[in-house]
Parts: sequence; C-alpha cells; structure tokens
Amino acid sequence: MELTLTPVTEQELARLWEPLQVGYAEDLVAHRGLTPEAARERSAEQLRELLPEAAATERALLRVGRVDDTEVGWIWVNLPASADTRQAWIYNIEVHPAHRGRGHARRMIQLIEAELAELGVPELGLNVFGTNTVAIGLYRSLGFEVTAQQMAKRIDPPS
Repeated sequence: MELTLTPVTEQELARLWEPLQVGYAEDLVAHRGLTPEAARERSAEQLRELLPEAAATERALLRVGRVDDTEVGWIWVNLPASADTRQAWIYNIEVHPAHRGRGHARRMIQLIEAELAELGVPELGLNVFGTNTVAIGLYRSLGFEVTAQQMAKRIDPPS
C-alpha cells in the first residue's frame, strides 16, 4: 500500500479548514499566551491571508495523503514568493489520528520534497512548537536543522 499525494479539492479544504483553524488557535493559546478569543481571531485572519483563494491560492501546494482510497492526512506547503526567496514553507502537516504511527507524515514530506525538487525549489522550512517532541524527532530524522529558536519564560506576578 503506497501513499500518494493528490491536490486538495475545494470540498476537502472546506472540511479540513475548521479543524486547522481550531488547532492553530489552541497552539496560540498554549504557546503564545493569547486568550482563546484573540487566538481564534488571529488564526482565522492568518489563514485567510495565507489562502485568500482557498484551494486555488497561487503558490500553495495543498495535498491530501491517501493509501489506496483512504485519506490518511494532508500537507500544505507554500512555494517561495519570488526568485530571491529560495525556501518553500510547510504550514501544516497532519496525519489523521486513526492513521498515526505508520510513517505517513514521513512519506508525505518525502513526496512533497520530490515535487519541490522538480519545481527547482532548493530548500524547505517549517516551524514546530518546542513541546512537540514527536514532530521534532521526525523532522530531524528527515534532515531538517534548527536555523532559529524562539524562547519564552513565564514570569510569576509578585506575591
């Protein structure tokens, strides 16, 4: 059973949109200290900015991962904005819960890398929250390297 990537349809994106927006908002609350309301607003705003034409957005590679006829997850990569920008960017990769632990995320990244290589894109980047140790291990095993770090410290109010 070989995993394949196919372009996301408008209907598929409509179904994936809400969980993406909610998940990103939850991460903003947990990792950026936003209130749930502010996080929902920022998540919705950023997704609208990044995908203004939904699945038809220029330079957005939105792909569904399938094994046979079963959707196992999806990946979203934006191509570089100009010739000066060498790096494509992974905005989202997700394996649906029932299909995790089978190497599908690894294979989706390998397939998108092959697609990017054919397009002449020499580099692929992503952000990962520091607490997502499973993803960090996967990305390192695929050859991703840390190029920047963002750190934070919680400060307790005076007693």
